[in-house]
Amino acid sequence: MEKQMIDSSVLELMASRICHDLISPVGAVNNGVEFLQEDMNGGDTSDAISLIAMSAESAAARLQVFRLAYGTGGRDSTVKPADVHRIFGDLLACEEKVRQEWDAHAIFADFDRPDGFCKLLLCGLMLGQEALPKGGVLRVSLENGVTTISGEGPDANIRPQVDSALSLKMDVSVIDPRMVHPYVIGVLAAQYGHTITISEQAEGRIAFKIAKS
Repeated sequence: MEKQMIDSSVLELMASRICHDLISPVGAVNNGVEFLQEDMNGGDTSDAISLIAMSAESAAARLQVFRLAYGTGGRDSTVKPADVHRIFGDLLACEEKVRQEWDAHAIFADFDRPDGFCKLLLCGLMLGQEALPKGGVLRVSLENGVTTISGEGPDANIRPQVDSALSLKMDVSVIDPRMVHPYVIGVLAAQYGHTITISEQAEGRIAFKIAKS
């Protein structure tokens, strides 16, 4: 595993991005608690309880994804593609826009997973989700050791400069909150001896490839 240096400004942006993604569900839990307190004197508390449960589930799903993608949990050899499918599926279920159609057991049954592969697989799925702003479907395939994450959906689109961020060609000074995620993924991929590249961008379709560098 090759060690990669990362600028402190990138770490600050990444922390801000994670906090931004968590503020909404955590704030909704707080709102639910306030509503519950108001309704405890004989009022109907079902709506407040439902809001708390739904928001807590969303926050937990996002934390699980962030832990696997950015934390040490993702490099654990016991983590399998099926775990990625389940954890990412929990996140998609909360957001109800994108769905995934791939069988982790069938695709990766005979695949000798390199270190950090499941971390990179999840990162690739997150890239695919971001490229489907109006919903759609994500699929995963494996051929000759190269993993492809493809997506289809209305207005499917990969933001400009994502390729530059993934390849680490982007100057750190111009990285913004939208580009910090693909840049950090590029750093992680390089650290684990892989590349994540854009392999397709057409009307209604996108794809990323994960391959050894």
